[in-house]
Amino acid sequence: MNTDDFDYELDEKFIAQTPLDKRDESKLMVMDRFNGNTEIKKFYNIIDYLNPGDVLVCNNTRVIPARLFGHRPEKEEKIEVLLLQQTEDKWECLVKPGKKMKLNQVIEFSDSVSAKVIDITEDGSR
Repeated sequence: MNTDDFDYELDEKFIAQTPLDKRDESKLMVMDRFNGNTEIKKFYNIIDYLNPGDVLVCNNTRVIPARLFGHRPEKEEKIEVLLLQQTEDKWECLVKPGKKMKLNQVIEFSDSVSAKVIDITEDGSR
């Protein structure tokens, strides 16, 4: 599986900017796996869709607004960088297109800000 499998465009108006006071009233999209029909419910309805033996995985991660756009110095091709985690003075990032961002490749964000690929992890992050 590749992280590119999960890339999609989502209009910002559909992205919650703040959590609801009553979080169980957030929206829940339900898709019928047999006919592909979808309907919008409230999250508190999730119990109606769980069966004995099902596993519900809760993701309590937080997203930081850390998507940067730059380019390689030799080309004007857009490079997208998603900052994941800071360690000391470095950031672990997802980079798109990742395959073109080899070791020591530089990404320029402005005339005074750039980054350099110093490692490529097993999962493909930089």
